[in-house]
Amino acid sequence: MDTELVSNMVNNMKRGKAVDTDGISAEHLLFCHPCLSILLARLFQLMIFTSYIPEGFRYSYIVPLPKPKEHFSKSLTCDDFRRIAISPTLSKVFEYCILDRFGSFLTTSDNQFGFKKGVGCNYAIRVVRNVVDTYIKNGSTANLCAIDLSKVFDKVNHCALYLKLTKRLIRHEILNLLEFWLSACYSCVKWCKVWSDFFNVNFDVRQSSVLSRFFVWCICR
Repeated sequence: MDTELVSNMVNNMKRGKAVDTDGISAEHLLFCHPCLSILLARLFQLMIFTSYIPEGFRYSYIVPLPKPKEHFSKSLTCDDFRRIAISPTLSKVFEYCILDRFGSFLTTSDNQFGFKKGVGCNYAIRVVRNVVDTYIKNGSTANLCAIDLSKVFDKVNHCALYLKLTKRLIRHEILNLLEFWLSACYSCVKWCKVWSDFFNVNFDVRQSSVLSRFFVWCICR
């Protein structure tokens, strides 16, 4: 981690996002004194060296939003809400730096389309259609099997993720850091101006985390 990398990651952050639990947004980092990048680079280096995540990086909050067209005609349950998680802004900068330096350990096959930027269902449907057409033209039959991976972010097995990263020969400092981070995450629910108590999140990956979708790619590969 160096100052130039941190500065580039800060400059590339999206503006207009919600503030985190400390009231910090991307704009605070973009318009602050340039020495912040130097301090953050040193902090990130120490975090990797010690495989430790500061407490402030591990707290997020969840904003529940009613699903459209479902909250007017019946009593609401938990399934009638979708959650929007807000992670600490500084932790996102660190995750972007991790992704820039160690993203090669989190890549997946070109045949995987789920949870990837720039591709989606239309790409998967086209691939399946081409494969089926090829078998049919050659006089064979094609049998399809579909697996529902709903709420995949809530069902990531941490041990399986660590095993896959180990097989990819990721640096042990990064693996230990991720293991500590995923085992010590906390969140709460914000409803209007009311905040719930914080609770430990040790069974999934944070939806607002920069690295979460890459973890899902690895576990689904």
